[in-house]
Amino acid sequence: MSRTSQSDPELTHRLTRRGMLGVAAGATAAALLGAATAPATAATDSALAGRGRPVLPPGRLGIQLYSLRDKVSTLGFAPVFAELEKYGYDEVEFAGYTQGSAGPITLAQLRRLARDHGLTPIGSHVGYYSDDPNAYTFAQNLTKVLDDAQALGLKHIGTASGPFRYGSTVDAWKRAAEEFNTYGAAAKARGMKFYQHNHSDEFSFATDNPKARLYDVLLAETDPDLVFLEMDIFWAYAGQFRFSKRPDGGPAPFEPLDYVLRQPHRYPLFHVKDGVSDPANQFGYRMVDVGDGDIDYKKFISAVTRLRGERMAHHWQTEHDQPAESFTFARRSSAYLHSLREKC
Repeated sequence: MSRTSQSDPELTHRLTRRGMLGVAAGATAAALLGAATAPATAATDSALAGRGRPVLPPGRLGIQLYSLRDKVSTLGFAPVFAELEKYGYDEVEFAGYTQGSAGPITLAQLRRLARDHGLTPIGSHVGYYSDDPNAYTFAQNLTKVLDDAQALGLKHIGTASGPFRYGSTVDAWKRAAEEFNTYGAAAKARGMKFYQHNHSDEFSFATDNPKARLYDVLLAETDPDLVFLEMDIFWAYAGQFRFSKRPDGGPAPFEPLDYVLRQPHRYPLFHVKDGVSDPANQFGYRMVDVGDGDIDYKKFISAVTRLRGERMAHHWQTEHDQPAESFTFARRSSAYLHSLREKC
């Protein structure tokens, strides 16, 4: 099946409506960065004037709305979506469908509101399991979870919960993988992809086999046609920092990007989250706005999108768990990613 924009009428419509935002990204980035001081602005304008293809594929920039939960709960979705449209976003990923104190909203209203602002709901995070039989999770209420995702028109529905339901042994993760395969099959039957979003612990080692990395168990035991991954790039590099040695001290280096390059079709979604290297931090990084950290996103995104047939096959969602000011984070992160250029 083709993975290009030619088979994506929503993308074609959006690019027409918004003047080929991704292709003309340099001008967009310059406008979004307008709050800088005069010398900084001059330097930025010079950098953005450089030639080359935008690293970020057109129509594929999203944001995980968890980063904007303070604004959603106080202002509601409409003002938030209006800001995201101004900042050059194309997609949104949900972390819940309510507005908190801002009042109720139906799924139909939410889908229409996103569309009115040129935003495509691309995915959502839902819990994996709970001890409460009525909980809104995959394990307890799979049909309801998929009904809601379908009502929103989502192409992906997933969980940010790690596969630790039965423990950290190889067999425990095999058991969780079987359940993920079940959810994946149910999602596929509705035209969606089920996905799992990682944190750093997924890259740790099985308690009964210190040579078995749990993330490798997940990849091996899930059906690649049913279970997909949303790599949180920040947490993957935190995992690299924490787990490049086995419990016995033996070396076990890995490169997060290599996982993607080996099986790019398994990674339709990414979380673009940045960090400043800090070996004193337990995770090896301090989280910052995208573009302010040490993760080389020009290299990472280019490496994935340069693979044959993969440029338009992935979705890049910015995120910050605790931004100092969430609208500022969203604006600056979009501007930075739109400014990146690579040689054709």
